Amino acid sequence: MNNITPPVIDELVLGFWRLLDRQATPQQSLQFLEEAIAAGITHTDHADIYGEYGCEREFGKVLALKPSIRDEIKIITKCGIKPAFPSLGLAGQANHYDSSAQHIIASTQQSLKHFNTDRLDVLLIHRPDYLMNADNVAEAFNTLKQNGDVLEFGVSNFTPSQLNLLQSRLDFKLVTNQVEFSPYEMKALDDGTLDQCQLLDIKPMCWSPLAGGLLFDEKDEKAIRLRHVLAQVGSEIGASSVDQVVYAWLLMHPSCPSVIVGTGNIKRVESAVAAKKLKLNREQWYRIWQGSTGHSVP
Repeated sequence: MNNITPPVIDELVLGFWRLLDRQATPQQSLQFLEEAIAAGITHTDHADIYGEYGCEREFGKVLALKPSIRDEIKIITKCGIKPAFPSLGLAGQANHYDSSAQHIIASTQQSLKHFNTDRLDVLLIHRPDYLMNADNVAEAFNTLKQNGDVLEFGVSNFTPSQLNLLQSRLDFKLVTNQVEFSPYEMKALDDGTLDQCQLLDIKPMCWSPLAGGLLFDEKDEKAIRLRHVLAQVGSEIGASSVDQVVYAWLLMHPSCPSVIVGTGNIKRVESAVAAKKLKLNREQWYRIWQGSTGHSVP
């Protein structure tokens, strides 16, 4: 454990939110993971609740087929959301958040078992908890770090003030804030999130870079307008798909984002990797911004 280098989150991260939806066997998922590593993506994104608590366990089956592959990848996972899943016999009538030290530590131990691993590379608090006691969270983080269970910590969907609060209680730096950011959903540009990431040298992770598929909605006026501009810019920079232009647009931001690629198709993974070589100029970047907002900058 002492010789493990803390992770620096790469530009592209494989997302496994829909792992169970792929209906792949563990062997097929292992082949996909090996091909993704060969293509240049080694960081993986998970959460305890994905697949109604089933995705981490399924990914663990994949790792069990080839234990040595664990040292080739980084595992990022999240905790803190407690859904009401009647089908699983979980108590409670309302979805809620739990950022107590007891829950964070228990969830981490469960994730370690699911993944069949001795450490998580990065652990994130999945959503801001209105009842979060920052000292309590710091206590959990410090315990997990001292035990070697988790190497680095971050947050997800936190506002700048929420991140500042938690960071103020820690002697080590949070490494990421995983937020929604895409050409379709650009709130992070204006609410201070990406500014804070630059200020504190924290790497944002962008979830839903393609707006959860909404970007390709044939009836959405904003999506239609945006796709037209993305295709236009794509032809100018030599992109082979709208996806590639989106990734290049996101990666151009000076906060140096990581982009979560949620596909299970290796061709799309390779296309995402190729997008890192594409370069937009400022006019092209702002043209896409204008395609999203529907108006020029002031």
